[in-house]
Amino acid sequence: MRYKLTFVAGLALGYVIGTRAGRERYEQMKKSARELAQNPAVRNAAETAATNGKQYADKAYHAVSAKLGDKLPSSLTDRVRAARRRNGEDLDDDWGTSNT
Repeated sequence: MRYKLTFVAGLALGYVIGTRAGRERYEQMKKSARELAQNPAVRNAAETAATNGKQYADKAYHAVSAKLGDKLPSSLTDRVRAARRRNGEDLDDDWGTSNT
């Protein structure tokens, strides 16, 4: 997926740089992109995708930590805790710690 995104970004950049229409076409594309980004449907879809991504990442982390137990690196646990703290989640559940 990363390579596809990089390819599309390179293609768009090449088009902007190589176009004969020049600045006028660039401004038109910029305006269209801004309007698309401000569209409520697009914003809702992006927000939903971000929320779902966080939920799936949380589920994946719990599944991995259940299988690995104490072998999970503390740096990963610290990063997840910091991200949850930034999102205002309650961290009083002893998440990521061992009770053994």
